[in-house]
Formats: sequence, C-alpha cells, structure tokens
Amino acid sequence: MEQEIIKKMIREAMAAQHADVNQVKKKRGQAFVIDDTKAYVDAVKGMKPAGSQSKAVFALHTDSVNAHYAILKGLTNTIRPEDDPFVEHYQTPVIMEMLYDADPKFRKSVDAFIKAVGKAEALIGKESARRYAGFYGPTCVVDFALIPGSSSNIVNQILKTVDIPVPHKQTILAAKSWAMNTSYGIGDVFAHAVEGGATLADAVKQEVSMVQSIYDTPVDAQAKLMDSVGQNSFDCRKYMKEYRKKMEGAVKASLDEGVHYGNIVTVPAYCVGDIAHHISQSTYNMCKDDVIMAVIESVTEVMDKTLSAAAPKMKTEHEVLSVATGSSASAAEYILELDGFNAIMVVDMLTKRYHNYVQLYPKRSAAIELHNCDFMDMIYRGWKMVDKARRMQAADAGPVVPKVGGFAIDLSPIHKNEVLANPQRYAYPACAMTVRFSAMMRLSDYPCLLTSEPVTATLMTNIIALHKEAAAAPARICKDCASAALMDFRHCSCQWKDAV
Repeated sequence: MEQEIIKKMIREAMAAQHADVNQVKKKRGQAFVIDDTKAYVDAVKGMKPAGSQSKAVFALHTDSVNAHYAILKGLTNTIRPEDDPFVEHYQTPVIMEMLYDADPKFRKSVDAFIKAVGKAEALIGKESARRYAGFYGPTCVVDFALIPGSSSNIVNQILKTVDIPVPHKQTILAAKSWAMNTSYGIGDVFAHAVEGGATLADAVKQEVSMVQSIYDTPVDAQAKLMDSVGQNSFDCRKYMKEYRKKMEGAVKASLDEGVHYGNIVTVPAYCVGDIAHHISQSTYNMCKDDVIMAVIESVTEVMDKTLSAAAPKMKTEHEVLSVATGSSASAAEYILELDGFNAIMVVDMLTKRYHNYVQLYPKRSAAIELHNCDFMDMIYRGWKMVDKARRMQAADAGPVVPKVGGFAIDLSPIHKNEVLANPQRYAYPACAMTVRFSAMMRLSDYPCLLTSEPVTATLMTNIIALHKEAAAAPARICKDCASAALMDFRHCSCQWKDAV
C-alpha cells in the first residue's frame, strides 16, 4: 500500500504542477481571466485518498479549491496583479472563526493568547524594531518555519507564556504559519507608525492592537487590511461570507473525524494559490520572457523525471517531498552554474542588497523579501548537492548527477531545453554569458513554480492525511536558512527547537 500511495502522491503533485506550467505557457503575455485556472481545478479533482489516508483532510483541500474557484468566478472576471498575492489569505480567517463557533473552549484559549499578546509589549516592540531596522538580515516574516523575525517565531515565544491546552497552542501557531491567518506580517504597523512620526512606545501599542485583532476578529481584520492596500478586484467580504457556507461540510467532517485543529486551519489555504496567483496576470507578464519560461519548464521536467525514477525505491511519504523539492533545488542551482554563478555568490549579493534596501525603503512591505529568502534557501540547498556531486565526479567525464536522500537527480532536461541550451539567441550573441542568470534573478522575486508551491501543497495534504492527529505546521526543523548559514549570525534567535 505504501508504494501505491507514493505513486499516487507523485501523480497528483505533478498533475498540479503541469496544469500550472502548461496554462502559463499557453497564455503568457496575454490577458488573464479566472476561467484560465480551470486546468488546475481539474487536476485537483483527481486527488483522492488511498489506504489509511483521511477523507476529511482531502475534502479540506479539494472543497477549498472548488469553493475558491466558484466564488471568484461569481465575483469577477479577472484579478489585477496588485491583488493576486492575497488570494490565499481569505481562507484561514474564515476557518478560524468556524472553529471558534464550533468549540468555545478553543475560543477561550485564543482569548487567553490575545490577553498574553497585550502583555508582550516588550517582546513585540523588540521584534518589530529588529524587523524594521533589518537586524536579522533577509527574513521571511510569513515563513512556514520558526526562523528569526517570522510571525511564527514571535507567536511561539508568546504562546510559551500561556497556560492553555497544547493542541490549542499548536493550532494558534499553525494559523500564522502555513495557514495564513490574514495577510498581516508582524512589524508592519510599527514601521509605518514610526515613519509617520509616532513615538516608539505608541508604535508598539498600535502593533500589539493589530496582532490581537487578527486573532480576535480575523475575518474583519483581513477585510480592513485589504481596504488599507486598496484591493479592488472583487469584494473580499462577500468572498469570505460565501467561503464559509461552502466549507461547512468539510470542516464539520474534519471535526467529526478528529483531525487536529492545526491541520484544519492549514490545509484549505495553501492549495488555492494557483487560482489567480500562480496562474495569474503577473505570472503571464513575467513569463513573456522565453528564458524565464524555459527555466520553469526545465526545472519541472527535472522534478518529474527524478520522481518517476526514484518512486520504485521510495519507502516513505516524506521521501517524496524531499526528492521533489531537492531535485528542483539542484536544478535551479545548476542553471545558475551554467553562467558561472552559484548560491554562495547570490546569497552574498542579495543579502548586501537587502541591507541597502532597508535604508532606501524603511516603509517597505513586511513581506517584501520573502521570496528572495525562499529563492536563496532553495539554491543553497541545491548548491550543497551539486557541489558534492562535482567533487565526487572530479575529472571523470559525463553529466553531473547530484543526489537527494540517496536518489539520483536527472538534470538532463536542462541541457535538452532548446532555449536554455542557446542563450546567444536572447542577447548580443557573442557575449551572451548572463542570460540564464538574469532570468534566475527575475525568478528570485517569484520562485513559486520552482520550489514548487503546487507540488508542496499537494504532497503536504497527502502527508497530513496519513497523520491527521499531529499538527503539520509550522515545520519543526532547522530550515538551514541560506542567509543565516552564510552571512548573518542569527541562529541564536531561532525558535525551531522550542516549538509548542
């Protein structure tokens, strides 16, 4: 049965990835409409539990995708690029409020946490000031792990002071990690208040109130956040109202089946991002560039070929996730190396740039560098695998074959890609030595189809469905952050070992 589930996981994950990539290839450079995302919706419809996998967990994923697609179709024909980052932030606030209503004891625990936030002015002030000033270096404020400067890190520190049931602590923590309880990243209100002339003390009070609101009234808090950024592609209040109706069955089934609340809030959000975010106007615009499109296609093929070859030898569901993300990481690093660059150089450059950026833009978005961080972490992981393969190969002829968890990574699709094999066609032909690298730098702002988010979301639902009673988010491991490992000395501020 394990082999059957492993093959099914790969099939479902790659179906989601190919749906995105094929649709983007087909319509890049054109106008985006919601109907374009049907290819991804159809791929998700093929997701089914097998063996001991929880039906309720799968319903949280598939019902959410179907609801998201249907609601957006009813509210708008398209979504402007400025609004597409937020489409996966309307689900968790609704699910949180559904849990509040279903379980008054959980709501009581959340109230205790909100009270603790009010007492944590010193901590929230310190962490907000550090983010504002760039103290931690590049950091993802909405990270799915407990890295320094992340909302999860700060929430975890506060939760350690609260006397409530551990499963409730884990749910509150999960809700601001993989589950995206509102679009808010801790420290944003503080930064704007300080730049607007407020005292540091007043800025901290405003920050505390904001953090409390995203847990107290998450739906209202998300709607007000969208008002503040001028979101106007559709009525987000109507969306959240409709979403609640459509998710009642899936949430009730999960509660009846004993799914951990932390998983109930996590699963429905991450899986909807392909609809109007990964398949979207911004992606169509970016992928007008042939080299960017070729990078996404070739990395996808590396992942596909590597997973297919490794499948018969895999023994656990976790290996599938590791091989999927490890193969794409190696592929991304290898493309950099084709132009004479590597992760070490790129992390150095992007970290230095970040510190300049902080000084240029003190009112920058709290999330501005999040995808740079994803990109750096990905290529750093890839570098370690590719570097080891090069050392082992030494002077031997033949292709470089990195390994992830003992499984060989097939990089051949990169060389077989007509565009990547001929960079001279996309610059001054005699001097085309930075073409692929420049495409990778564009992707450093948006690596979602390289890391890959649709693949990770699909695989995580499969894994959670096998372990429904244990909270899957946030990742309770050292993330091996590229910046922290190579440039910034911030390991002492990480919370990964102390997760509630």
